[in-house]
Amino acid sequence: MRRFILLAALFILGGCAVGISLAPPPNLYRTGANYPDDLVPEVWRTAEPKIFYMTNRQPDGASYGASRSDSMAFGAATVKFGRDLGWEELLERTRADSDQRVSTLWVPELEEVVRFEATPLPYARNDGRLTHLQTSLDAYNAQAARFQAVIADEIRQTGNRSLLVYVHGFNSEFEDSLTTLANMWHFAGRESVPISFTWPAGNGFGPLGYFRDRDAGVFSVHHTKEFLRMLADMPEVDSIDIIAHSRGTDVVTTALRELMIEARGAGVHPKEMLKTGTLIMAAPDLDVGIVRQRLQAERFSEAFEQVNLYINPDDAALRISALLTRSTRLGALRNEDFAEGELELLRDQALVHFIRVENVRGGFGHSYFRENPAVLSDVVLALRTRTFPGGSLRPLDQDEDGIWVLHPNYPLERLPDLVGLEARAARREER
Repeated sequence: MRRFILLAALFILGGCAVGISLAPPPNLYRTGANYPDDLVPEVWRTAEPKIFYMTNRQPDGASYGASRSDSMAFGAATVKFGRDLGWEELLERTRADSDQRVSTLWVPELEEVVRFEATPLPYARNDGRLTHLQTSLDAYNAQAARFQAVIADEIRQTGNRSLLVYVHGFNSEFEDSLTTLANMWHFAGRESVPISFTWPAGNGFGPLGYFRDRDAGVFSVHHTKEFLRMLADMPEVDSIDIIAHSRGTDVVTTALRELMIEARGAGVHPKEMLKTGTLIMAAPDLDVGIVRQRLQAERFSEAFEQVNLYINPDDAALRISALLTRSTRLGALRNEDFAEGELELLRDQALVHFIRVENVRGGFGHSYFRENPAVLSDVVLALRTRTFPGGSLRPLDQDEDGIWVLHPNYPLERLPDLVGLEARAARREER
């Protein structure tokens, strides 16, 4: 039996990284309506968009591998939807229930724009305090300014003052982080500047690779904090939405928690300092007990407009993670795993939403966030409408315990007219 479990772990945990194709259209778009192509900035009307990245992976030839780097690199990559696809053809495959699919998303080229100083920056003791050496600090700040200038220029070109940050999970290659973000960003209507934070995952096969990736995630917390701090410091940025998957949820929530402690220590509301909007955690590979003590107990959710957690009790990858770590995983919670009164407390706060995905197929029930038409529909609605579940713009149902239920054909006949809403909002802003 033990041998069978180990073989299953090797198979499932080794299978988290897969080639990325454009997912089937979200149910939201299958009538041919609701995709906001008229609102997409001219520079983004292309099947070969530019996707930004920040990484602490070591360079590996023309790309980046799974080894750690003490210095971050910022750059821009071209992501192609298919081989010879134009914008109009991509739109046809986006908003219609067609058998035509984009075979693959791929990265034909990328350019590293900024290479940061290695951390930790050197420091010395002066009058009982440790301070960074001025030459290194000046160089690092200049590099941060160059990074911010590129993002600010993209904001000026597009008029979009919001950012969409993606943080991948275990065993993900560099290119997969870019193509997954391109997939999500495209379906979300290309309404924000897309930036992938890609940490050095992919450190081998099976359980040993899993634990190596866990350590690589811990190693990446400081760089994640620096990345988010630089974005929040930009006056051009209004809000930062974050999508994190699997082990990436640990990387980003740990970084955000530490930044929230800094904000509170400075007497600033965390949301005001971090400019955080919607946080989406898909299949979060997090220890439930640690979440309760390090996030829930410390009022983590107050830094966001809302937190959406997509869970699947039949997630095979998280079952293996629970077996290896001997702890219940957040993304595989069942109703009976919640403490007495816990769901009522979360409902009263009205910021944290548990969303159970029904009838998940394929990908070991773990990668549904980027390929399931119902999940994609709700992610899109959360990002585009900024509304909570249960209203006319996100018509989710609740079970008897208060967990939101995402049916395979969501949003059914309750399809909202998003394009009309956004066009009216745009006209109001112009006036």
